[in-house]
Amino acid sequence: MDMHEDMIVKALLDSSATEMFMDRKITTKHRFRLQKLERLVTVRNMDRMNNSTGAITYQVKVNVYSKSHVERIRMNICNLGRIKVILGIP
Repeated sequence: MDMHEDMIVKALLDSSATEMFMDRKITTKHRFRLQKLERLVTVRNMDRMNNSTGAITYQVKVNVYSKSHVERIRMNICNLGRIKVILGIP
């Protein structure tokens, strides 16, 4: 298992998002080990149109801490722009 230093990231909690997402720039900057997906994941925007950056091809496993709770989750990697992390409801 790869271990990284703890980092604090502001996240958008989005109850209409059906997955967890992390911006590609974070994974590059902090050298996360990416796992290639067996199947591409199509990304749709709120208007139901396909996202212009294309399908998701990688994911990463991370520990998420909130107060005294810790959970290991998979996050899909894509270009999010200003937002660094989106926490959805898988």
